[in-house]
Amino acid sequence: MCGIVGYVGHRSALDVVLDGLKRLEYRGYDSAGVAVLDGAGALAVERRAGRLANLEARLDEVGRSHFAGTAGMGHTRWATHGAPTDPNAHPHRDATGKVAVVHNGIIENFASLRAELEAAGIEMSSQTDTETAAHLIARAYTGADGGDTAGDLPASVRTVCRRLSGAFTLVVTHADEPDTIVAARRSSPLVVGVGDGEHFLASDVAAFIEHTRRAVELGQDQVVVITRDGYRITDFAGVTAEGKPFEVSWDLSAAEKGGHDYFMLKEIEEQPEALANTLRGHFVDGRIVLDEQRMSDQDLRDVDKVFVVACGTAYHSGLVAKYAIEHWTRLPVEVELASEFRYRDPVLDRDTLVVAISQSGETADTLEAVRHAREQKARVLAICNTNGAQIPRESDAVLYTHAGPEIGVAATKTFLAQIAANFLVGLALAQARGTKYADEVAREFHELEAMPAAVRRVLTTVEQVRALGRDLADSKAVLFLGRHVGYPVALEGALKLKELAYMHAEGFAAGELKHGPIALIEQDLPVVVVMPSPKGRAVLHAKLVSNISEIQARGARTIVIAEEGDDTVRPFADHLIEVPPVATLLQPLVSTVPLQVLAAEIARSRGYDVDKPRNLAKSVTVE
Repeated sequence: MCGIVGYVGHRSALDVVLDGLKRLEYRGYDSAGVAVLDGAGALAVERRAGRLANLEARLDEVGRSHFAGTAGMGHTRWATHGAPTDPNAHPHRDATGKVAVVHNGIIENFASLRAELEAAGIEMSSQTDTETAAHLIARAYTGADGGDTAGDLPASVRTVCRRLSGAFTLVVTHADEPDTIVAARRSSPLVVGVGDGEHFLASDVAAFIEHTRRAVELGQDQVVVITRDGYRITDFAGVTAEGKPFEVSWDLSAAEKGGHDYFMLKEIEEQPEALANTLRGHFVDGRIVLDEQRMSDQDLRDVDKVFVVACGTAYHSGLVAKYAIEHWTRLPVEVELASEFRYRDPVLDRDTLVVAISQSGETADTLEAVRHAREQKARVLAICNTNGAQIPRESDAVLYTHAGPEIGVAATKTFLAQIAANFLVGLALAQARGTKYADEVAREFHELEAMPAAVRRVLTTVEQVRALGRDLADSKAVLFLGRHVGYPVALEGALKLKELAYMHAEGFAAGELKHGPIALIEQDLPVVVVMPSPKGRAVLHAKLVSNISEIQARGARTIVIAEEGDDTVRPFADHLIEVPPVATLLQPLVSTVPLQVLAAEIARSRGYDVDKPRNLAKSVTVE
């Protein structure tokens, strides 16, 4: 959730950290803060509730010259413990002011640790779990805890980390060690950026991509020490460890708006490229191949049941996957909310395949679902947009969605990329199990390859959809209806509107309309209907036409997304949005796009920040 940046080098640490925080503000924007070491034993800290702009204004007020130094760190917060106030903003310091800590995640046993510190006479200045870590590290560094780590900052951090429960990334500075920053991670993201005479720490490579593309991924329960000249990694016990070096494949322009009013619109327009990049290289010599597969074809043949686990938008992509995988493989597929999966004691064994979908690869609920599946001996395949993240590392196979950085909190291009990746998984299963012949697999893949062009055609209609969004901005609620793969699209459309415009929005399977939801229909209520193809799903098409007629007769305002040339729906559509004709299973790739644009425009018309919806963060690293 929270965004973290650390730097040691030859540049102004304040400038590097602030620039990095601007690119990470999508991870949290309840408050922000910085700490800079000036090299002469002073640690300057400033923090402010609210957006990063509030912090920058405060820095201008006090004078940025007070933050001169070439080592420092920063934080942008998504609040967990304690309200988003100045005292609860990071960095947090110990009583002497020499130790500063920023933190992403939750320290689950902080209450008992806080009680221990208060019993030792330490007065807390915040409501956060993070502050306990600052005091514990300070006590370890001075020897006040009775240990043997006095004067050794890395050892002090390791000692404290061994006491902490939960998921966390900690980044620590000490005024007495002005050229050193120490960081630790457990089940929360952290990467090292490797430059020339400078090193970086961040929750996401976007923070330092302007300066270097060389990065090192830290493993679970590892501590890294960065200086100007290098870095060294150990585990929590102090044993030397290795990170995983990698090269970032995209550049700074991919993480900037590129002339668009907001990131979400840019990312919507990048969807054809995201789809093409996700598919590229996965059909080789007439066969579907995954990125990192530690499962044999025999393992795939042995699968007798599939679970898809995910949260939010990724969950909706999993619902689409269910239709494709069951159709192509004849395997039963269950789609589960990751937050509920392990708590209901699902029936898993060695022949169960669990497909875990997460944009960040660090989603806490999904990560715990993966761990539960592995404990039950199930095989796990991860679908992820972040190279080397924790979920792929703990899985048996990985399929990366090469959508590039997604800064807008509401998922757009990663959703379409996840759907494409889900289809690749389905085809890989069908290929291994022999439920589709090679030429059938090839045909399905080539239809997928045509989808970027189809999405480009949809993008030519965005101005019509934006105008409709402005027209609907004063609506109190919007309903979404769909059948078959249109049902997950309806759910996703409703979610986008809730996320961005803070409106009541609900998605329903259209067949359920008469079983309750029709009671919600009233005069002028906007109802979005995702129509199936009149050719591919003629029976369902006819039933949905009847549904539209029923709601229109009760005064609703109908907005219909339908295949080009589908004249049968025109009499029932107050607003018609046409999408290219595609295979039935692939329709979500085109019908979702107008709903993304619609939600964004309604939100903007209502005066809301499209990229940073309230109370939400991009990567949810706590349960």
